[in-house]
Amino acid sequence: MRYPISIKGILFVDGKVVLVRNDRNEWELPGGRLEHGESPEQTLEREFAEELSVKVCAAEIIDSYVFEVVPSEHVFIVTYGCRLLGRFMPVLSHEHTEFSLHALDDLTHIPLPAGYARSINAWSERA
Repeated sequence: MRYPISIKGILFVDGKVVLVRNDRNEWELPGGRLEHGESPEQTLEREFAEELSVKVCAAEIIDSYVFEVVPSEHVFIVTYGCRLLGRFMPVLSHEHTEFSLHALDDLTHIPLPAGYARSINAWSERA
């Protein structure tokens, strides 16, 4: 079975993780689909720029897994730890309804898929 590939980035700003809210009213990591001819690192740089007008670099792969977005629709998620390049002055795109900075302790109290929370916690231990 083949799945689309989505590259997601974990970025901490002032000790809090950057999350965006999707149209399913869930919080998620910024990122998106790998495009033809693009490396995963280039995907993250492009997606952070498109979604938040923020410059990042991918530091290292954190996790990968198959995620069921909605019933019977799966995507292969690859998460990377990211580093901020420049200042954090986000401008939200039309792709999401909101962005926020969340403390690690908040993650169990918000609608956030378990795989993202696992990746965030793993990067927080390394970053």
